[in-house]
Amino acid sequence: MMKKFVVDQKSFLSILSSLQPICSRRTTLDATACILFQAGNRELILKSTDMEISLQIGCPMKSSELGEPESFMVSGRRIFDVVKELDGDIQLTFDDQSLALKSGSVNLVLHIKPAQEFPPFPERIENLMQLDAKFVADMLDKVAFLIPQNNANPALNGLLLEVNNQELKMTTTDGHCLAQIRSPKYVLGESRTWLLPRRSVFELKKILETTQETSLFLGICNSQLVFSGSSFNFFTRVLSDQFPNYAPILDKKGFVPASLDRGEFVKTLRRSTSLLSGQFIATKFEFARDAVQVSLQNKEVGKLEEALKLEGFEGDQMEIRFYAPYLLNGLQAFKEEKSKFYLKNAARPIIFESQEQEMQVTYLVMPVSPTATAG
Repeated sequence: MMKKFVVDQKSFLSILSSLQPICSRRTTLDATACILFQAGNRELILKSTDMEISLQIGCPMKSSELGEPESFMVSGRRIFDVVKELDGDIQLTFDDQSLALKSGSVNLVLHIKPAQEFPPFPERIENLMQLDAKFVADMLDKVAFLIPQNNANPALNGLLLEVNNQELKMTTTDGHCLAQIRSPKYVLGESRTWLLPRRSVFELKKILETTQETSLFLGICNSQLVFSGSSFNFFTRVLSDQFPNYAPILDKKGFVPASLDRGEFVKTLRRSTSLLSGQFIATKFEFARDAVQVSLQNKEVGKLEEALKLEGFEGDQMEIRFYAPYLLNGLQAFKEEKSKFYLKNAARPIIFESQEQEMQVTYLVMPVSPTATAG
């Protein structure tokens, strides 16, 4: 007996696209290359898992002739490739062996598999707190860029998420720089800490950008962390590695504050970076009461010498060297016209801070040895 339901191509394709990074990842189980369809009279739920991250997402149905809920598996890549070449409403009709897709004059048939072959999917979510989805997306934007892809230290290949009775905090580091964002907007009575894999962070960012959810729930399911919206549940394993103890390096005791025009500073850093020609050469910064002298020399390319107006600096004159791209990467995440930062000496980092709508953003860059000053 054939069963039938209808979906909108654009909505259907958007959901299939969100599932592709999961079902296209190779695992030891062939079934993870499939998407599980759970269709009922009013609701269609699609599920995908690679055993590390899992996504359950609801798809609107324009109509359904199903009496009882029905489930089956279909190749995630094949159905995505087919649906992206269709238009308008898509009528899906299926039996025990095949799924037929009809759109206009187009008729296509895909083989399906029994739902029983699909790997066990996480269940029984315990929600811990409700968050503003856009707020979380903005927080992720401020720190996710710094997560390394394949650092030798596995703990650095993730984002540290912490929440306690005072604030929610996200921290990332690549060993040279550190980015952190914290907000008192969300708290928990019991302190919780999770280290999210880099891949999970970026997949969550994509989901928040494409689903346009307004509210997000943070929860747990066994040993996994769960982010849930009105139409989706995103499950991720957490890393067991120990994230570095970053508190000592963020201690600003003995540091001197200062500020300068962010836009002009970014332009200087871009010019400095353009002279590197792929080489690791430090830029020299000489901080004085009213100005910072910036200089770099690359024997193969040329040299740069600039002066920037410095405000609020009351410390002793100091000379510190930094790798310009490290500074540039973090400063592009700040929005304020003035960049406020803290300095101590040539052996300690420069620490940038910014306050933005219930968020405090911190970006730290370690200095470079004087031996890395010439190319």
